Amino acid sequence: MEYHSNNLISPLTAIWLGFSGILGSLVLFSGDMLFYYNGAQTDFISNMSVVSSERIIISGISALISAWLYTLASGQIYFAFQPAKKWIRLTVFLSFLAVMISFGVVHAAYIAIATSAKNAAEFGVTPNSLTELAVSANNALRLLAYIPFGIFSILFVTTVWAKNTYYPRWLILFSPIIPFLLADIIVSNLEGEIKVIVGGGYLNLILLLFFSCSTFALWRNKIKTDVKLQAQP
Repeated sequence: MEYHSNNLISPLTAIWLGFSGILGSLVLFSGDMLFYYNGAQTDFISNMSVVSSERIIISGISALISAWLYTLASGQIYFAFQPAKKWIRLTVFLSFLAVMISFGVVHAAYIAIATSAKNAAEFGVTPNSLTELAVSANNALRLLAYIPFGIFSILFVTTVWAKNTYYPRWLILFSPIIPFLLADIIVSNLEGEIKVIVGGGYLNLILLLFFSCSTFALWRNKIKTDVKLQAQP
């Protein structure tokens, strides 16, 4: 679908907003690794019990920075859904924005888990013995985030398939819901260091893939539109 000149966000701006999402995913993926990475050890809570305090603090800061970047990137979704009905466009945009904010909030909540795990290690008890409450609170936040994520996923897939957006249909394959549903299958077949890297940063790798493909699709569409405009007498 060709771009319209009366869009609130220009095609070029939408592309740059996509780069904000790509950067945000890389920042928060780095934050994940600061929490979890400890060589080939795959017990994330045990790993958090031995990381330095500086790593925990920097990881927490990455949550705020990435939330800002993800919030900006949500504008790309608003642009891509301009051809859709207004209620669909706003619902998709707001639900996606809610999910992006949730990424930062949930990651920041891991500070409580990491701190509890470190305290447990210092007291000479198992990390899991002091992290139960923090983990439960984090899980509650995740469950709330699934509500806007479900709304976004349903409307995204159906609207893109109906060709009522600036996205091609193939982007459905790279929408966040697809790798999210495949998470257990993918991560369970990994081992050691690769499992820590992929499993620990999986959700942000999903967004890295999505924003990369989304930006590429909109860039290709812009080129096609520019070529047609240049060909007009």
